[in-house]
Amino acid sequence: MAPELDTPMSFSDFPDDVQLNILSFLSPAEISAFACTCRRFAVLCSPSIPSADLWTTICNRRWGCNTQLRRWSAAPSPRLYKTLDRWEHLIGFWRRIGNGVSGTPPLVFFEWRPSCITGSRVSPSPFAGSYAVRKFPFLWIGLSSSCETVSYLHPGCQSESPPDSQSPQSDADVIPVTISFLGCNHFVVEENRSIFADCRMDDSEEMLGLEARSPPDQVMSEIYQYFANKRSPGGEKSSRRQRKKKWRGRHGMQRWRTEHFVKIADYCPTPARPLQGLWKGICEDMSLEFYLITHDDVGGIACRRIGDAGPFSDYSPLFWTVNSTFLESPFPINEQVIYSMREHVRSVVSEHRNVEREIVSRILCINSSYDLVLPNPAGSSGDSINVEGRVWEYEDGTFGFGFLRNNFIVDLKRIALDGCLLDTVECSHENCVL
Repeated sequence: MAPELDTPMSFSDFPDDVQLNILSFLSPAEISAFACTCRRFAVLCSPSIPSADLWTTICNRRWGCNTQLRRWSAAPSPRLYKTLDRWEHLIGFWRRIGNGVSGTPPLVFFEWRPSCITGSRVSPSPFAGSYAVRKFPFLWIGLSSSCETVSYLHPGCQSESPPDSQSPQSDADVIPVTISFLGCNHFVVEENRSIFADCRMDDSEEMLGLEARSPPDQVMSEIYQYFANKRSPGGEKSSRRQRKKKWRGRHGMQRWRTEHFVKIADYCPTPARPLQGLWKGICEDMSLEFYLITHDDVGGIACRRIGDAGPFSDYSPLFWTVNSTFLESPFPINEQVIYSMREHVRSVVSEHRNVEREIVSRILCINSSYDLVLPNPAGSSGDSINVEGRVWEYEDGTFGFGFLRNNFIVDLKRIALDGCLLDTVECSHENCVL
């Protein structure tokens, strides 16, 4: 007699830990739909204990390699997932648009930390002939004990002078802000002045709500660690009086000017677009400049400086071309002559090491923005101002550009690689100028 075939196991027959592991591969929307099938599965998918392991696994699978979820929240939940999913879009580079404080770098870089997301202003190093970049503490985003989003600015990020090495000294030194998204690629940083509302109601410490509205000690310690400062010494009473005095003195003052930022979506090159992204290059005066190269809808390639001053800084490209067809090796004799006659603008380190010229793999013809912004003077011939130029792509994936009106090649290097800034230097308070 033939043996009976085994009855296939249903999902309910699996142990709970196996069921949770399978469910962890679903999206929150799919889990919600699955939870509606029966009461048992509703309990299994609930964020309450003991099924919190489901959301712990889901969150760990997506963000575990970037941050420490247990430091965000003791018990990962759908609310934590939704919060991290929203703030994850900040990771990467953003550029300030509109007017800002004179001297503040317009480029901001967001990255994951063990228990928060931090934003840093990024600027070229002040050392001549160096590819190094500096990071300045700017913005801290984390969660309170009740899983509410809290955001604070460094108190010196609005000033043109170097930040005080002793600040922030108390809870009142950091600036609470609200971050509002306008679409997916635009956000606004505004001072959160609702914290000052109670200051006008009553002078008593209870009505001021200092203890209730000040960030928890754990949150503040993380903010201070990010801003590289320590809390001011003194007892609890002294600290409390100091906070109360500073809140009273500042409740009528606006400490932060609203700023707008737009996302730099493609800040890294791709095989199909090897020139796109954020780059850094040393100019003829040996100062370091940041460049953004983008592809437009008509197939053109434009290169703009980040941080240009002037009314046309956001619109006038340094070079632009609609011809994205590269010349491949072997190159014509005239192209070899054009390249060989030019001198590379190099870093001081490269000059000391006698670095030889890069091996050119491809060449692209470009145009300068000189005539796009400043037309030729009346009566001048087109030959007197030669706007033609070249982009020389090297075998290592970097490239250089130059124009036929001069004898220089500006070699560009990546600002970031695999989500990390390259060539960063520590910023001491003696040489930091925001």
